[in-house]
Amino acid sequence: MRLSKLLSDAPAVATMQVDGFLDGHTLKWGKHKRIKVGKVLRNFHCRACEAQRTFVSGDELSCLGLGDNQISIDATLQCVECRSSVEIWFLIGSNSDISGVAPEVRIERYTENLRDRADRVDGHRGPFSDLVKRAQLAYENQLGAGSIVYLRKIFELVTFEVADIAKIETKNHNGRNIPFSVVLEKVNAVRNIIPRRFSSDGYQLFRELSEIIHGESSEEEALQKYKPCLQLVLGVVDEVSRDNEYARAIEELGWNIENIGEITRGGVA
Repeated sequence: MRLSKLLSDAPAVATMQVDGFLDGHTLKWGKHKRIKVGKVLRNFHCRACEAQRTFVSGDELSCLGLGDNQISIDATLQCVECRSSVEIWFLIGSNSDISGVAPEVRIERYTENLRDRADRVDGHRGPFSDLVKRAQLAYENQLGAGSIVYLRKIFELVTFEVADIAKIETKNHNGRNIPFSVVLEKVNAVRNIIPRRFSSDGYQLFRELSEIIHGESSEEEALQKYKPCLQLVLGVVDEVSRDNEYARAIEELGWNIENIGEITRGGVA
């Protein structure tokens, strides 16, 4: 298998054996080399085309040596229709000599720079798309607490927007914010925004997010908790979108109800 197949399947982290691509010579730390490993193909939602398109790399990729067991690869991909370009970056690792004839390699890190020209096909579009995207990017870059910050922000925004629609006070007479737990309880009493499967203690989710952010969990624990926390936060968004009366009110605020549903159905890999 050529290395381009592994790169095209990113961010999968499985270790795979690929054809040698460094001609049997170690690429010393800090040294660059152009490699031919096949074209990288990625599907994105092209903003210029307003449709899903395949983005393809050139015949050669730029490779940077990081020692016997690691390399960095940069690639520029173009939309096959409009030629809009995006950049992607890979950190490739191996347990053995990566310059071998048939090294076993894996993707250790993957980053995209879509430059407002494209979105992931499974990406989230709608009122919380930016926050969901930032949360996912932080997670992919191993920033556990950082990813959770965005999830808590989504939870807060949903709760306070529904409180505003329901005319529930969020500030005391002196102008200070009412504790979030109190606002959440009042909102949930009027409109069940907390999914029934954990409605007995809806504040537990916010408490969990806050404890991670304030350092009561390690970065490793935060990364482990990210996906279940994401699903619960998006579950709150889904509960709000299910309510027809509130859906109409939210639509008047400029939200896209169909896209809210898309967020909750799409999930994140």
